[in-house]
Amino acid sequence: MASLSKAGAALAALREDLTGEVFAPGDPGYDDARSVFNAMIDRRPAVLAQCADEADVVRAVRFGRDLDLNIAVRGGGHSVAGMGVNDAGLVVDLRRMRGVTVDPAAEAVRVEGGATMSHLDRATQPYGLATTGGRVSTTGVGGFVLGGGTGWLDRWCGLAVDNLLGVELVTADGTRVHANADENPDLFWALHGGGGNFGIATALTLELHELPGFAIALVVYLPEYGPEVVRTYRELIAHGPTEAGGAILYVTGPPEDFVPPSLVGKLTCLALLTYAGGEQDLRKVAEPLLALPHEAEVVGAMPYADVQCMIDDPPGLRNYWSAEYLTGLPDALVDVFCARADTLPVPTGTQHVLFPQGGAIADGPADYPVPYRDAPWSVHPFGIWEDPADDDRCVRWVHDVRTDVRPWSTGAVYLNFIGDEGTDRVAAGLGPENTARLAALKRRYDPDNVFRFNHNVRPA
Repeated sequence: MASLSKAGAALAALREDLTGEVFAPGDPGYDDARSVFNAMIDRRPAVLAQCADEADVVRAVRFGRDLDLNIAVRGGGHSVAGMGVNDAGLVVDLRRMRGVTVDPAAEAVRVEGGATMSHLDRATQPYGLATTGGRVSTTGVGGFVLGGGTGWLDRWCGLAVDNLLGVELVTADGTRVHANADENPDLFWALHGGGGNFGIATALTLELHELPGFAIALVVYLPEYGPEVVRTYRELIAHGPTEAGGAILYVTGPPEDFVPPSLVGKLTCLALLTYAGGEQDLRKVAEPLLALPHEAEVVGAMPYADVQCMIDDPPGLRNYWSAEYLTGLPDALVDVFCARADTLPVPTGTQHVLFPQGGAIADGPADYPVPYRDAPWSVHPFGIWEDPADDDRCVRWVHDVRTDVRPWSTGAVYLNFIGDEGTDRVAAGLGPENTARLAALKRRYDPDNVFRFNHNVRPA
């Protein structure tokens, strides 16, 4: 740690040199700058550098290295473990860098490192173009993509990393590096699931796909019909087109217009069918779900960017998530999944979620460090609540879900779906052979493990 005089002089220089803004404890705006969406995270960095451009990022990294400060990187700030903020260190905050540039002729988009899904989706929608994005509009594009990237479009156009064309990166020594299939290809491979281990992504270029229409069917059921709903949904996905995606969710019935008053505040089963296409084709696919006894339905065309906002996780709530990827969805597992819904913490925002995979996910490149690609289904216990008194029961419920489904688990996991669950789970999210290769690349690009506030790969 640098001396106080050196640190003070360096901080004054950073304030002078940075085009963006610098916050330290006691500064107006410091508390707002350090807060993240998960209310369970309350950390106090020594310095937050809100960078306005790539040159600012270089300045901030060199400042942190000169003072031997731990460095965390904040894009969207949507890491459930709060990995974008630390105690007594430096936060390189990219939120001012949120530009999105669409090249419709090339069907590609350049996204700056602080942009969120909403910035991306709203920019591409006027062109009838889209790419796989997270299911929450406030998620940061950078962390989402570099961690693998699964969303409503993934069965149709692949995981987010399958659409990654290039990355502009600032490495641990403040060097600017570009990685794509031809330039630094080993690093480019590592960025297909290896997260923020290798540098700060100041911009990403993604492939876009023509999406002239989008439609959804959201069907509301009494929870006792859950097993039949899941089995019907399973067959629909197995025999339907890859344009079809979505989820089964058990939730506390929200006070929304589409939820009958009798289910508000009570355990409710939802089937969400998304469709990369028009309403008419969606209705054909959704017929089996609509034929089941249900309490309400919402069926129709809806702009993709609007669908992306449907299950936004509002800031200020407490969050704890995890996931298991499954070898299949046999009837025994359906029954186990639905039975666990009976213990869902109600009334909270907690969601018991079952996602389909397959399609373009399974057909994508096999050599990237995303070992969950081949799993046909995933379970995502998504704990959200407001009262700290509910911490124990909500966290326990998430663990109980994982325990229930573990006999059917592939062992792999999507790291963006989990918090800090230890080194074994990081290896499960990357694959053992991939982890060794990533560790060797980490030694080349970040030998001192400067970028460790992530699902960390240690230098070999």
